[in-house]
Amino acid sequence: MSGLVQLISADGQRLPAPDVETWVADIDDERLLALYEDMVVVRRIDTEATALQRQGELALWPPLLGQEAAQIGSGRALRDDDFVFASYRENAVAYCRGISVTDLVRVWRGTTQSGWNPFTYNMATPQVIIGAQTLHATGYALGIQNRGTDAVAVAYFGDGATSEGDVNEAMVFAASYKAPVVFFCQNNQWAISEPVRLQSRTSIVDRALGFGIPGIQVDGNDVLAVMAVTRLALDRARRGEGPTFIEAVTYRMGPHTTADDPTRYREPAELAEWQVKDPITRLATYLRARGVLTDESSMAVDNTADQVAAELRAGCLGLADPEPLSLFEHVYAAPHSRLAEQRDRYLSYLQMFEPAGATR
Repeated sequence: MSGLVQLISADGQRLPAPDVETWVADIDDERLLALYEDMVVVRRIDTEATALQRQGELALWPPLLGQEAAQIGSGRALRDDDFVFASYRENAVAYCRGISVTDLVRVWRGTTQSGWNPFTYNMATPQVIIGAQTLHATGYALGIQNRGTDAVAVAYFGDGATSEGDVNEAMVFAASYKAPVVFFCQNNQWAISEPVRLQSRTSIVDRALGFGIPGIQVDGNDVLAVMAVTRLALDRARRGEGPTFIEAVTYRMGPHTTADDPTRYREPAELAEWQVKDPITRLATYLRARGVLTDESSMAVDNTADQVAAELRAGCLGLADPEPLSLFEHVYAAPHSRLAEQRDRYLSYLQMFEPAGATR
C-alpha cells in the first residue's frame, strides 16, 4: 500500500481512503468518542506518572505523550487471544488490555521484577532490551501457527529499534515461515537523541520490502486510520498470509524517559510543528463539529481521566517495599548453588545493619 494512510486530518477533517475505510465502517460516533476518552485517559496516566517520578515516587518513567493514537488505535483493534510483545513505552496498549494502572508502575517503583502475569492479559511485560521483543513475537507466532489457531502476535517497537539485529532477524524468520505476526513500528522521529533521518535514509516502512513483508505507512496521530490498518494487518495474518509491517508516523512530544532532556538536541520549532498535529486535539475537533463532543461529554471524559489518575497515585504510593531477600526468588526454576551462595553473602551484609540480637 503506497502513501501515507490518513482518515482524519490534522485540522479534524474526515478524509476519504477507499483502500482502508471499510475496515472501520463499524466505528460510529459513539465508538469514536470512546476512543477519544481512551486517549485522554492515557495522557492523564502519563502526566500523573511523570509527576510521580519528579516527586521521587518512581525511579523512572517512559512518557508516551503524542503517541496516544498509535497505541489506542492499534490496541483497540486486537482480540483478547492475540498476544502483545511491547517495549517500555506501550502503556496505552497495556491499558487497552485491561492491565491496572498500579501494575503499570510496579517495576518503575522498584517493588517487583515484573508488573503482571503475561498470560492473564496476553501481553508480555515491558522489554527494555531494544528490539528483543520482535524475536519473542515471531517465536510466539510460530507457536500459534503450529497450534492451528487464528490468533496473532503483535510486536511494538520504535524507529530506533529497526537498526537492531534482533528486529531484522525476526523479520527474516517471520517472512520465511509466513508467521502470523504484525510488526508495529512507532516512528516517533527520535531514537533518544538520534533523529530518524540519520539512521534511515528512506522511509522506515520501505525496509520491510527487503524481507518480502508488505508494509503500510499510516498517520500515527490519526486513531481511526491506525485502527483501520491494524485490522487489515491482523486479518492478513489470520488468513495465513503472513506478517505485515506498519509504520505509524507520530512524534514523541516529551522526553525519551524522565532521565532525558530533549531540549538539548531538539529545536523548539520542530516540537511546535508537531503540536498542531496532536492526536487528541484533531479528534476533538472532528467530534465537536459533529456535535458528539459537547461541554458535558468533555467534562465527563476529564472526570474519568482524573479518577484514573487518582487511582494510579493511590496505587503507586500504596505499594509495599519487597523483602530484601525476595530478590533471589524465581531467578531459576530449580535450586542453584551459585545463587544460594550469593543470597547468603547478601544476608550477611544485611545483618551488619541490624541491632545486636535481632533475628531475621
